[in-house]
Amino acid sequence: MSPADGLGVGPQLRKWRELRRLSQLALSSATGVSTRHLSCVETGRSAPSRDLVLHLARELDVPLREQNQLLLVAGFAPVFAQRPLDDPSMAPVLSVLNSVVEHSDPNPVVVVDSRWDLVRANTAALWMCSGVAPELLEPPANVARLSLHPDGLAPRVRNFDEYSSHLIDRLARTAAVTNDRALTELVVELVELVELAAHGRPRSWRDEAPAAPPFPPPFAPPFALPLVIEVDGAELSLFSTIATFGSAIDVTLSELSIETFYPADDATARVLSARPWT
Repeated sequence: MSPADGLGVGPQLRKWRELRRLSQLALSSATGVSTRHLSCVETGRSAPSRDLVLHLARELDVPLREQNQLLLVAGFAPVFAQRPLDDPSMAPVLSVLNSVVEHSDPNPVVVVDSRWDLVRANTAALWMCSGVAPELLEPPANVARLSLHPDGLAPRVRNFDEYSSHLIDRLARTAAVTNDRALTELVVELVELVELAAHGRPRSWRDEAPAAPPFPPPFAPPFALPLVIEVDGAELSLFSTIATFGSAIDVTLSELSIETFYPADDATARVLSARPWT
């Protein structure tokens, strides 16, 4: 939600509350704000203070970017900075990102923002992308699109049905939690790409939801759904972990995720240990 929605701060807060499936009573109990005052704020009969907007937004787990928007709609200045990574004040963050990316070798690592645009990648991750259409790697390269595009990694993903369903579900859940329109549009695009990759034709996302993957899915080790992908003639089975920055008070930092891929079997571990990209 944003000023472009044409809603005042009260109705926007109500939408966030409804998105979190909380009643006014539940939010009142959690925040110590009376239900009567919450009702007045949500209907626009009472203008909330800056502190109240932030108090309610924190309890509703509103992303920092959207908290700034709520403040703007309420007539207050944003409180959360949004600095580019090359800003001098972000040097410690950039140092950590570079260290994680460089020292995770030979495991592939990607750093993405909230909309899955690529921020950083190590050599192993770029090696996995060898042979994809060059335009998919042009900035801002989107990792989700690259993974499921017929001209991207899709033809080489051996468990494409299971992995694409998992990835789309993951992004759809994030879009629902963050109410991010751009991410929702990406989910729509990905559903169409999956259908294009599978059948050579797009399908409207409204026609049918992606099928749930079978359980247990093919290729899966007993602990996680892997990405099973062919790279340079070798079949890799990889599972991943995702790290974020805790207690971020900068919009850019709060939206970064670091995904590291690890070998799910001995054969994959041997391939990565040989560092075929060198």
